[in-house]
Amino acid sequence: MAADDMLNQSVSEHYRCPENFFDFALNGRPANEEGYFRFGPNAICYGHAAHASKTPAVSRLYDALADVVSDESRLKLPFSPTEIVDNLRLERYLTNRGIRGRCEDALRRLYYFLRPFTNLSMRKQVQKFYAGDWKSRAFPQWPVDCTVENLHEELLLLSMKCKRIEKVPFVWFWPKGARGCVMVTHDVETRKGRDYCGKLMDMDDAYGIKASFQIVPEKRYPVSGEFLETIRARGFEVGIQDLNHDGRLFDSKKRFLRRAESINRYAKEYAAQGFRAAVLYRKPDWYGALNFAFDLSMPNVAHTDPQRGGCCTVMPYFIGDILELPVTTTQDYTLFFLLEEYSVELWKRQLGAILGKNGLATFIIHPDYVIESKANAVYRNLLDYLRTVRETQDVWFALPTDVNSWWRARSKMSVVQDGSEWRIVGDGAQQAVLAYAKNVNGRLVYDLTKASSARVS
Repeated sequence: MAADDMLNQSVSEHYRCPENFFDFALNGRPANEEGYFRFGPNAICYGHAAHASKTPAVSRLYDALADVVSDESRLKLPFSPTEIVDNLRLERYLTNRGIRGRCEDALRRLYYFLRPFTNLSMRKQVQKFYAGDWKSRAFPQWPVDCTVENLHEELLLLSMKCKRIEKVPFVWFWPKGARGCVMVTHDVETRKGRDYCGKLMDMDDAYGIKASFQIVPEKRYPVSGEFLETIRARGFEVGIQDLNHDGRLFDSKKRFLRRAESINRYAKEYAAQGFRAAVLYRKPDWYGALNFAFDLSMPNVAHTDPQRGGCCTVMPYFIGDILELPVTTTQDYTLFFLLEEYSVELWKRQLGAILGKNGLATFIIHPDYVIESKANAVYRNLLDYLRTVRETQDVWFALPTDVNSWWRARSKMSVVQDGSEWRIVGDGAQQAVLAYAKNVNGRLVYDLTKASSARVS
């Protein structure tokens, strides 16, 4: 891929506008060192750029928007958008964590070494202590970080201004013009949770929700073929969760590769397309060893998680051949035991922010943690709210395999001109909707009003 094409890649893949619409070049040579900087009011970036800072101190970051130059129909940028987006999605901004990062890694290994000798109450106290400073973290932005979407929107608007175009067609993000997407997932961690799965499916079905169950293949509880078939027969989905949930999958590359072989065998045995690592531990650069279509392990913002960071996006994205379906809402465990909130208000706030960016809202609900009546009532309130959202808003409720199929199909679709009209071409295009991005008084607005007359083939 040519250097200029690399600059355009992330935003082109996000929108799927007509070919060659985005035309970026570098404005000078980016700085040798990486750091944090702003790009407009709503995007904190990390990468090679002039005046970048070593810390994401929001009030003091340089705004690189001032260094953008319009050269006829080409935008000259002070950084590579694709590099910046990769740094966020793959959490590469965490690479230089220094002494603190090494101490965190050492403490995590010590915790899992001692874990077999502790009880649940002790573990909760340790986790609360570790997550105690989460409110002081400025980046990623709590409770939902949409930096990648904000960056793409800014670049699209700048490109439209540069080309003096008031609107541009693109392939809408979700099938049939849905405003956004909701996915419910259930991580089954203990025998008690496994035994509750039937009742949890009853509860989901009562509200018209289908979900994915992530199963731990080894040591936690017996997994029978009958159990897996019961899940699938009811229209739910089976995924793999780690190998044995001991928190040590990514301790070393050698350990990971050895365990990945076993995980892949279970994936074939369970007919599972999706993977989630225990405790949302992750090293995306190692994912190539996993034989899955999609992964469900990358949190959007992870201030309260054992592994800090966050991918800063509410959209699916590819990590090599694996599609990442990020976790974009707070887990039930975190809500109940660390934040000590027994309400759906945070989930509502997060869902509103995600749908505001037409994104993917992924929920993790453990059968293990909603058995008790207080937590169970909160989950029922969430299901009731989600049912209202489905009935009153144009939101797609989908299983992870469905999202994976759609996003892969969309990634190969194109917008082409046919006379005076635009049309979408590619397999699955009959489910796609042609949308328009418009510049309305300097603000980017998406318009689907002409979707019904758009041609597809």
